[in-house]
Amino acid sequence: MMGYGYSPGLSEGALKPPLFQTSTFVFRNAEEGKASFELAYGLREKKRGEEMHLIYSRINNPNLEVLEDRLAVWDGAEKALAFASGMAAISTTLMTFLRPGDSFVFSEPVYGGTEFLVHNILPQFGVKGVGFMAEGGETGFREAAMQAAALAAKNGGKVGAVYVETPANPTNGLVDISLAREISENLKGPAGRPPVIVDNTFLGPLWQRPLQLGADLCVTSLTKYVGGHSDLIAGAVSGQANWVGQVAVLRTILGTMTDPHTAWLLLRSLETLKLRMDAAELGARKVAAFLEKHPRVKSVWYLGFLPMDHPDRALFERQCVTAGSTFAFEIEGGEKEAFAFLNKLQVIKLAVSLGGTETLASHPAAMTHSDVPKQSRERLGITESLIRLSIGVENPDDLIADIAQALDV
Repeated sequence: MMGYGYSPGLSEGALKPPLFQTSTFVFRNAEEGKASFELAYGLREKKRGEEMHLIYSRINNPNLEVLEDRLAVWDGAEKALAFASGMAAISTTLMTFLRPGDSFVFSEPVYGGTEFLVHNILPQFGVKGVGFMAEGGETGFREAAMQAAALAAKNGGKVGAVYVETPANPTNGLVDISLAREISENLKGPAGRPPVIVDNTFLGPLWQRPLQLGADLCVTSLTKYVGGHSDLIAGAVSGQANWVGQVAVLRTILGTMTDPHTAWLLLRSLETLKLRMDAAELGARKVAAFLEKHPRVKSVWYLGFLPMDHPDRALFERQCVTAGSTFAFEIEGGEKEAFAFLNKLQVIKLAVSLGGTETLASHPAAMTHSDVPKQSRERLGITESLIRLSIGVENPDDLIADIAQALDV
């Protein structure tokens, strides 16, 4: 990955790709310009060995291209696209495959921004989603697919997508990706089958490989582990070239790509991705073990603690490499007690987001999922006592000491 897609000989021998801070690129002749735009707008197929010339940074840019090549290597994909944010990647991808009258299937809970998109934005365009609880297992998933098919038939549309977030934010609920693919195949209509889109943000490219498990498209917030330093906003989608190519057309028109400087920063971060994620995962194991035994903690929603007889245990072992480094726990009491804990933290920072080098704590019900109606939050398990932790690369003993003093009454 670290050398893929770039040769120092292309840039005066520079070891690292330079920052290409330019809006447009010069064609050698008019014929080259014509050929490039034909490819950019899908007016014809690429000829064997043909490469599209650089055109305009909304369409392509050397920093974006190197980044996308390396993201594709991580995800085991044919092609990847970089976006201005995780939500830009999610919204552009869903809008590529959904049209008025269509329905789609989605897992619950999902990230707060996705939740708002699904329930408040897409219905304004005549697109309706049918949700199912991640903890509902196969039965709930299949029932939602049947409801989505009936809804699409009623509205003269199609089931346009199967969208799952696994593990779910913030509950770590799991959804079977191979089952999602099977359901997609069963929903195949005259226009083909709906793509299986998996939000892989919680485990990232190291700890879960959705494309190998049957997903067609993998969406990720690069802000999180890949960026990893809490200094940028970006997103990505990767998958087979035929699926990603469709998303690329809409990205070009909507202008939701990331900028060259952010792409350059992400290239820097990719080189330490494994080191940072491994350190965070090890720390999370130790912190979760401490919380599990603390008398003021009701429950710890850490995937590594799933009992062997839990219905999701086999799925976890088949689908996930590790339990990751982001999890939630419930403190005794409610919002008052949760806030008191958060306000006493000294080393751990009170902030949303996850996957950075620093450890963050947040209150999902009052923050990331505050736009979700209270009744729905309770149904999804997002209680007033729930606290989410994203473990960073600090010494876990320091984190445990901080948590201990914050829990002390």
